[in-house]
Amino acid sequence: MSAPLVVRGVSAAYRSEPVLWDVSFTIPEGRLVGIVGPNGAGKTTLLKVAMGLLRPAAGAVEVFGDPVDRSRVGYVPQRSSVDWDFPTDARDVVEMGTYGRLGWLRRPGAAERRTAERCLDRVGMLDLADRQIGELSGGQQQRVFLARALAQDARLYLADEPFAGVDYVTERIVVDILRELRDEGRSVVVVHHDLATVADYFDTVVLLNRELVAVGPTAEVFTSENIARAYGGAARRAEEMHRG
Repeated sequence: MSAPLVVRGVSAAYRSEPVLWDVSFTIPEGRLVGIVGPNGAGKTTLLKVAMGLLRPAAGAVEVFGDPVDRSRVGYVPQRSSVDWDFPTDARDVVEMGTYGRLGWLRRPGAAERRTAERCLDRVGMLDLADRQIGELSGGQQQRVFLARALAQDARLYLADEPFAGVDYVTERIVVDILRELRDEGRSVVVVHHDLATVADYFDTVVLLNRELVAVGPTAEVFTSENIARAYGGAARRAEEMHRG
């Protein structure tokens, strides 16, 4: 079977400003992967290219050997990119994760509702299924969007800073579910900024600073030398966080 995610020579830019340059790596099945690098390193851009939300200037991404198909990828966006004033409740948000299987001509029914409620229960949010999404706390909102990704029942999951600005309980729930997905043989790729938890959370690390610095098993790649290469002038502070 083809690898869940293959990035081949991807370069990307915003308004002609280079963000990524000739990035290539392969993610095998059953791995929990952290994409790590300083602010402005292109981490979120890389995830958007992998989701097909941004067209690369060069290169290509393959998902299980095929061009990107969003219906085959579970996606957890950054909370800051979501319109939390949209008038919908938590259950409806999670049901949206089933739309890729339904297609345009079918409406969600009882089966999709049960799927949504099962996924909400998995993230500890079933009791708040009827709550308007904007009324939830930041951690609760993040759990709802994780539940939506779970409803997609994908083999590959991409999450953009799922631990940013959430409470401790939410962080533990999220990391436990990501590990469960990994243990089920699925692949999970996470943009992550807290260097102190990298070694604990991830099997594999992609160190990025516009260009690929290093990729591989965490114990081999997440070293002082590679952190210094990735963070440049911020290397000392990054290393202190690493030791943290």
